[in-house]
Amino acid sequence: MSTPIFQSTELTKDFGGLRAVNELSFKVQEGEIFGLIGPNGSGKTTVFNLINGYYPITSGHLHFQGKPLNGLPTWKICKLGIGRTFQVVKPLRRMTVLENVMTAAFNHTESVSKSRQKAMEVVEFCGIAHKSDASAKGLPLGDRKRLEIARALATDPKLLLLDETMAGLTPQEQVDGVQLIRKIRDSGVTIIIVEHIMRVIMSLCDRILCINYGQRIAEGRPEEVANDPAVIEAYLGKD
Repeated sequence: MSTPIFQSTELTKDFGGLRAVNELSFKVQEGEIFGLIGPNGSGKTTVFNLINGYYPITSGHLHFQGKPLNGLPTWKICKLGIGRTFQVVKPLRRMTVLENVMTAAFNHTESVSKSRQKAMEVVEFCGIAHKSDASAKGLPLGDRKRLEIARALATDPKLLLLDETMAGLTPQEQVDGVQLIRKIRDSGVTIIIVEHIMRVIMSLCDRILCINYGQRIAEGRPEEVANDPAVIEAYLGKD
């Protein structure tokens, strides 16, 4: 197997006496859609917050394209090529859709014209070009989710962390969202996705890692993980 684009080695995060992530190791290959699942409170978003430098790592190591991430500030990790979305989308409400995406495009340029051009390309790619001049505060949830993805893409990521981008969407919006995520992968971006909607995660992912209490309980192809007794117990209980 080729050298992974991303690798976590014994990743651990303590909050006082609480161990939220416990010696978690996994690898993601370039071009994969890699799923991270687990019950509520299992540590999934904490893993994302460690990858992009929002939280300091207690112990363990993270590598992206062979380079260590430990100790780097969030902005440097973003410049290296790791973008992310958030569970709760919070656009810059007083700005338009295009202006929101432009702010993210400044990650790689100081030119207003280049930032605008990049933003126009991204909103077109994400299917919200017709909302470019609309105020972000008036967008329905589905469009806010697409704007969140667009802002992340405007930073030119090589690895994109998607945190519950389907939550609250209608069934048709979920179908459209799956198509967009595949389109992103086909454009050359590797993806790690956290998602609770199982039909979405099972249809999208090449491999899935299931965690509980911050620890690995199963990893493999979607059908393998879905039928793993430890995964079923974590979600449904022993009974």
